[in-house]
Amino acid sequence: MADVDYYQILGVNRDASPEEIKKAYRKLAMKYHPDKAKGDKKAAGEKFKQISEAYAVLSNPDKRKEYDQYGSQVFREKFTQEDIFKGFNFGDVFDLGISEGIFSRLFGGQGGRSRGGRSRIFSFGGPEGFGPQPQPQPVKGQDFQVEAPITLHEMAFGAEKIVAFPRDGHLEKVAVKIPPGTLPGKRLRVAGKGAANPLGGPPGDLYVKLREVEHPVFKRDGHDLYVDRKIRFTEAALGTKVTVPTLDGKTISLKVPPGTQSHTKMRLKNYGLPQAAGKIRGDQYVRIIVETPGELNKKQKSLIEELAREGL
Repeated sequence: MADVDYYQILGVNRDASPEEIKKAYRKLAMKYHPDKAKGDKKAAGEKFKQISEAYAVLSNPDKRKEYDQYGSQVFREKFTQEDIFKGFNFGDVFDLGISEGIFSRLFGGQGGRSRGGRSRIFSFGGPEGFGPQPQPQPVKGQDFQVEAPITLHEMAFGAEKIVAFPRDGHLEKVAVKIPPGTLPGKRLRVAGKGAANPLGGPPGDLYVKLREVEHPVFKRDGHDLYVDRKIRFTEAALGTKVTVPTLDGKTISLKVPPGTQSHTKMRLKNYGLPQAAGKIRGDQYVRIIVETPGELNKKQKSLIEELAREGL
């Protein structure tokens, strides 16, 4: 998913105040409301959804902070659209007799929450509204979140994990399937495993946030893997071969050419973690570390001195 600039969508600077963000959103919402916009209603609806998502994030101090730190791509990997709009009352924006029934049509019932535990459904343009409005839907119960460890092997090949969490006064266990290519920080949703709704609505959901377990050999950078291999100075100068493990369980013999410098990275294509639904993979990089001997015996020192005299 391409990165999206929420500030650019609303036409404000990155240091814009909450009032400036609110004002910009109100103006754009009036312009692109699908029931009022001229021309292509579908395009207007898509634009309305974009500016509403941008406003839902930038108007919330905590969400705005995470977005500023990670950008929209990582932000939207961590948070579903339901998370983005959760707890937000669009009615606070439209306090001049204009309200937001459109959100029920565009976002599947997401909108403000009433104190009675049901969704508030709004309409634009007065009591007549703009076409039939959906009936109020029950508010879900509270969502739960737990953490679960995930290893590099599980990221690469997928897994099924059992997570335990307290629910309704007892410890409940559920099986969570982790698809190949899933990275730490991802939240997996288990529908209906959150808290019960005391008002009779549906229960909340369980979100399992994945926490990376450090691997003793490999280091991860996104979908790429790194492994270090140490060689002696003479091997770097004359060339050598090193054996390299892969996450697949293979061992690869890698030729290190003469004159290789320390910290040179050598690429093993498609030996990283899967991405894009497993159709492609990242790469594995082998970092060649040239070791400098800490102590030399008399003969070694003499040979090094001779090399120095030869300009090495």
